[in-house]
Amino acid sequence: MEVRVLDKSRLAPLLDAVIGDMSVIGVKEKHGKYVYGPLRRGTEFCPDFDVTVQSPKQFILPARETMLDFTLGDQPVVTPHHDTTPCIIWGVHPYDIKAINLLDKTFRETSHDRHYLDRRAATMIVGIDPVRASEKAFWGSMRAATVEHGFDLLLTDLGDEFAVAVGSERGGELLNRYGATEQASDDQLAVRDAVRAHQGDLCHPNRRLHFSLDLLPSLLQEGVDADLWKEESEKCFSCGSCNLVCPTCYCFDVRDEVDSGLTKGRRLRVWDGCMLHDFAAVATGENFREHRYQRYRHRFYRKGLYVKDRYGEFACVGCGRCASACLPDITDPVKVYNKLHQSLRGVTHHEA
Repeated sequence: MEVRVLDKSRLAPLLDAVIGDMSVIGVKEKHGKYVYGPLRRGTEFCPDFDVTVQSPKQFILPARETMLDFTLGDQPVVTPHHDTTPCIIWGVHPYDIKAINLLDKTFRETSHDRHYLDRRAATMIVGIDPVRASEKAFWGSMRAATVEHGFDLLLTDLGDEFAVAVGSERGGELLNRYGATEQASDDQLAVRDAVRAHQGDLCHPNRRLHFSLDLLPSLLQEGVDADLWKEESEKCFSCGSCNLVCPTCYCFDVRDEVDSGLTKGRRLRVWDGCMLHDFAAVATGENFREHRYQRYRHRFYRKGLYVKDRYGEFACVGCGRCASACLPDITDPVKVYNKLHQSLRGVTHHEA
């Protein structure tokens, strides 16, 4: 993979030039937090952010999107919507890139979803390795501290400059057009490798699994009837906040809205969540996960077992957003999986 070097003083002017030509979504500070939003100038971008409130998923799988418009009558007309507006998401941490890679696989392999894939194809990803971790982060335990694909460019802080890995042809073209970069020297590559080798150490020592990640699927298989699912879920509000902030949750509902004259309308796709009471309800009135503990348990099994079985990747990347969003503090995967491990194995130390 080609790696170039960009002086830090040139980053804002580069962004200014890109912003002048196309839509750029980047990380900005807002009320003491970090959020993604349209960048108006390069100096708005915060390269040293710890985590954003919402993941960049919202820009390739919107919380609410129109899939088609329709007109009723003797000759109904259906007009599909496919968003192919070029866009760059600037400043995506490796764990969120891994989450996007999982979404790509899900919407490509399960059923070829044109709405998602068209928008994804029009979106460039400029990643950036973190220089600090948020209080709830545990991506070091989820093997999501670094990523090797799924980005067009990936920046690594080397001190006075950024190493810029070129992950795609269009990423290289962007640098050729806008960026005054140079080829990385052997010494600069060595520094980059050293920085990335210790990315996982940025997470707080208390924010780690007490066992090997490879054991997680078997622990979940053993722990279906564990007491902790009912004990912890007693405090659950069924609000779905953990679903809303998760970068890998991809469940949605499809709704038709018709205007008051019953002549035209639209079909919408909106986010849905497995923690909501009616998520598993069907037309007959049956609810396959009627009880809170069933919904609560299901979410952890999706993240640690079901998606892993189907796609070969864990559906938790250790961003810690769910732990931050949950008021009763019961959705933290580190706490829950460590409790499960302790209850089944009777130990909390590292197990190989």
